[in-house]
Amino acid sequence: MNESDQSALAIEITDLTVAYGEKPVLWDVDVSVPAGTLMAIVGPNGAGKTTLIKAALGLLPVAAGQILIYGRPYTEQRSLVAYVPQRGSVDWDFPTSVLDVVTMGRFGALGWFKRPGRAEKQAALEALRKVGMVDYAHRQINQLSGGQQQRTFLARALVQDAQVYFMDEPFQGVDATTERAIVTLLKQLRAEGKTVVVVHHDLQTVPEYFDWVTLLNVRRIAGGPVDEVFTEENLRLAYGGQVGFLSRGAPATPPAPAGVSSVLIEQGAAA
Repeated sequence: MNESDQSALAIEITDLTVAYGEKPVLWDVDVSVPAGTLMAIVGPNGAGKTTLIKAALGLLPVAAGQILIYGRPYTEQRSLVAYVPQRGSVDWDFPTSVLDVVTMGRFGALGWFKRPGRAEKQAALEALRKVGMVDYAHRQINQLSGGQQQRTFLARALVQDAQVYFMDEPFQGVDATTERAIVTLLKQLRAEGKTVVVVHHDLQTVPEYFDWVTLLNVRRIAGGPVDEVFTEENLRLAYGGQVGFLSRGAPATPPAPAGVSSVLIEQGAAA
């Protein structure tokens, strides 16, 4: 990427509407993400979080709107984008090894008629090293724990050497060690000037893990730097009665984000 590209918006979504049948799942949504940003997408169940990133990736048809990656349509910028889907969307019983799964991330660069060679295998092993999974390279994926599966997905995205990463619930169902490893990796990507958009469910960790946030509930409620828009007012607008606010200083309450007294998320409300 040249200097002018780095100063541009990495992602620009304008007037996006997506509907399932007659029911709008996203309505007239605008999202702008500067390059080199770690952004969380948060909102209640049914808010359209996963739909937003799938629409951005061309995996779902859109009823209206425009999605640009560095100022051009995704179809022209596909090589700049990597995607980490939810673990539950994958058949983990498929008979293949961890190394093979990660090497698949290089197929887009190779094209249809070339087989991965030594360089691609080495790149895959390096990506596995970054996520602490190199010792599992030849293990069958059905022998992995949930956290190990998630790290394998992350390695497959890393090996693409993308500029923009979309990740759908990468922290879901992982252990504390894997969560720390993912956070470290996300911050390394940001330090390299990459842009990462994460569908996230844990409001308590948003200020710690991310610098930008988009609050979504079919419509865009707010978006921008965490310390400006991750406020009690915007959370109420996004979650309504699904978020209970406790008085400041209540016992056993985790530290609150900027502008928020204390937040108690009901079970499953932020998934």
